Amino acid sequence: MPNVIPVFPLPEALLLPRGELPLSIFEPRYVAMVDDALAGDRVIGMVQPRPGEETDPPRLSDVGCLGRITSFQETDDGRYLITLTGVCRFRVQEEVDTGTPYRQCRISIADFVDDLEPRHGEEGVDRTRLLSTFRAYLDANGLETDWDAIKRASTETLVNALSMMSPYGVREKQALLEAQDLSTRAEVLIAVTEMALARGDDDSGSSLQ
Repeated sequence: MPNVIPVFPLPEALLLPRGELPLSIFEPRYVAMVDDALAGDRVIGMVQPRPGEETDPPRLSDVGCLGRITSFQETDDGRYLITLTGVCRFRVQEEVDTGTPYRQCRISIADFVDDLEPRHGEEGVDRTRLLSTFRAYLDANGLETDWDAIKRASTETLVNALSMMSPYGVREKQALLEAQDLSTRAEVLIAVTEMALARGDDDSGSSLQ
């Protein structure tokens, strides 16, 4: 796994291990990033800018997730449509000046090696409570889902997919990313969703301070 990786700072975009994140890449510097990744080891780090800090360029959050490009398509207007599949979370050690138009960081995965083990920590997740909270959220917002597919999904897939699709803000997404393990991530997701239901609003803005 490379020590220095290109990073794509994107607020409210959450990638988790073995999750799939579709992206449309059109800005020239990030098209160049995808070109270089495809010519190399095909990895890109997804990391959110720090919330509430107005700097140029934006400061990066301490933790992101390494993704591998598992599919890509070039469009007639010069865009890339790619899918990143999450590999492992990482901690940003320092930003590196490599002369590329996109940002690159030196990273460490030492704190997140358990991410490399599929379904690690599933036994600690209260799946029944998670599904009950998810159902309440859908009902409150008049939404439907494929419950047969959800019942077939592994607990890891369920927790991470719901976290990635959740309509919450940068702080919530970062809390979900930095959760110590799968069980903690499920508890954070339940807590944030219950707070949204208690407020009775459909605002996806940040509620974690």
